[in-house]
Amino acid sequence: MENARLVTETREALEQQTATAEVLQVINASPGDLKPVFEAMLEKAMRLCEAAFGFMTVIDGERSRTVAARGVPAAYAAFRERNPTPANAPIASRVRRGEPFIHTVDLKAERFYEEGEPQRRAIVDLGGARTLLAVPLMRDQAVLGAIQVYRTEVRPFADKQIQILQNFATQAVIAIENTRLITETREALEQQTATAEVLQVINSSPGDLEPVFQAILEKAHALCKASFGALMTYDGERFHPVAHQGTPASILLASNTVTRDLQQRRSRSALRNRWFADGQKQRGFQ
Repeated sequence: MENARLVTETREALEQQTATAEVLQVINASPGDLKPVFEAMLEKAMRLCEAAFGFMTVIDGERSRTVAARGVPAAYAAFRERNPTPANAPIASRVRRGEPFIHTVDLKAERFYEEGEPQRRAIVDLGGARTLLAVPLMRDQAVLGAIQVYRTEVRPFADKQIQILQNFATQAVIAIENTRLITETREALEQQTATAEVLQVINSSPGDLEPVFQAILEKAHALCKASFGALMTYDGERFHPVAHQGTPASILLASNTVTRDLQQRRSRSALRNRWFADGQKQRGFQ
């Protein structure tokens, strides 16, 4: 009996170590790309926790956005697509409070199901879920999201499985933080490179502003991921387009037409003022 227990514990420990190593391999192979990392984590967590289906979410304002899902029944997946989980839903509200874990042995037995709470009814009736284990993704005191796994029978998760899911949640937070740092470093480098390239254009074009304006607009367009744009100067009365980047021909035509019409109206107004002044002089008012 003792030998069997030791063999089981050794096998479970090896499975956990193998799963962790495989997730770390995905993290190393996907710098800055969280999707394959989340999918690998969820797959390993569900297998080790013996769950029927599950998903990972990240908090986006008052809603939670699904970033990985596995084995979710089609009817429930369609419901989630149409009805994003609100922040005050029974499980979501507890996740946002930062509880270490949420372990509901029978989702159908709680009052939320009897009271007809939409999210609880959907997960039970459409998803077939009965037992839930959820762990928040925590960075310091901030809740970033959650991992939620479900069983379709009433069967509590073991303490070891709760710890396993908490370990995966910790890894997910590390991956999120690493991706944030990689993204910030890349963006800072892109900005520095763009600034250096504009300075090169300035140095190589003394007294010629056209290539400078075009280079500035091109770099701003790329860094801001804009569809199109324009750079304009202001002479105290109106704006003058001096560079364009990706601007549709129809907009350019309309802009040129408006500019031409303004110029014509100003010319007519100036001419009328001059005629009026000349008439005043002729009548002896000046």
